[in-house]
Amino acid sequence: MTNKLIEARKIINEVDSQMTELFVKRMKAAEMVFEYKKEFGLPILDQKRENAVIEKNTSLVEDNTIKEYYIDYIKNLMSISRAYQYRMQSGLKVAYSGVEGAFAHIAAGRIFPDSNRVSCRDFKSAYSAVVNGECDVAVLPIENSYAGEVGQTIDLIFSGELFINGIYELEIHQNLLGVSGATVNDIKKVTSHPQALSQCHDYIKLRGFDTEEANNTAIAAKSVAEMKDKSLGAIASVETAEIYGLEVIEANINKSGENTTRFAVLSKVRASSPTLSNSVLMFTVKNEAGSLANALSIIGKYGYNMTALRSRPLKKHSWQYYFYIEIDGTTDTDKGKEMLCELNKECDELKVAGTFAPHSEI
Repeated sequence: MTNKLIEARKIINEVDSQMTELFVKRMKAAEMVFEYKKEFGLPILDQKRENAVIEKNTSLVEDNTIKEYYIDYIKNLMSISRAYQYRMQSGLKVAYSGVEGAFAHIAAGRIFPDSNRVSCRDFKSAYSAVVNGECDVAVLPIENSYAGEVGQTIDLIFSGELFINGIYELEIHQNLLGVSGATVNDIKKVTSHPQALSQCHDYIKLRGFDTEEANNTAIAAKSVAEMKDKSLGAIASVETAEIYGLEVIEANINKSGENTTRFAVLSKVRASSPTLSNSVLMFTVKNEAGSLANALSIIGKYGYNMTALRSRPLKKHSWQYYFYIEIDGTTDTDKGKEMLCELNKECDELKVAGTFAPHSEI
């Protein structure tokens, strides 16, 4: 028994020594992964990648009992790796438009936990903060399921130098907020962003509230908190209520239960990753009959499915437009390069504006 124990401990000591070296080597690799994700504005948690690692490595363990423990081990190891990357990420600066509690502030926090979120007065300021190097990435809305595209952001992407490295969907829930002790019967007037007021039109009409517009939902909530008036309510998120010390009087009051905003993560370099399987193309076509149809046929010819197609007016030319297209697939393959080459002949301007993973909910 003694000899077996000594032999076992010798083996464990040797393995632990090897594992220590390998652990340090793995964590150094995690630093490289973090630098890559920071450069391209990618979130640290990549659940698909982690699931693939677990499945691949678990298959190498033949003993089913040990395999159960190995799953816990590898999950814990990846959790430690994430924690290390989050620590390195503490200096990541994320620009967003609005004030603390705005939906963009909430989205930025969910995409990049533990980051430093930097409030900007408008979309252009947030975009410029990344261009000028004041922030690492920007999180800006590009589309709402109720109100449609956010033209200002789309225009910035078309005319600017930043790339989309992720598109994330945030489900929007509007709530009636009030000061402590206020009830729905106390509320006489509600304030919020015009879009939020529109989304809650039926509810406001039913309650007979007067309305007052604000620059955004978070500013509306802040003003109600400062006024300390039970007759004044704000329409905003639950997170905003917590920030400004308000109470949720009635929840989920928006007209449509299907209210989602898509936020784009923008950075200076276009990312390339197997998990980013969709692309954004933006282009103008020659002012000739059939040019747009020809461009679209080229995309279809190479087997790319278009999931979104929008037109936006060119600021520098009256009655001329550029086009925003989302496609299934990336353009860094041989097929994609051939498609871009042929498409370039049909377009005056053409850019691959970025890549993203479809239907990433936050």
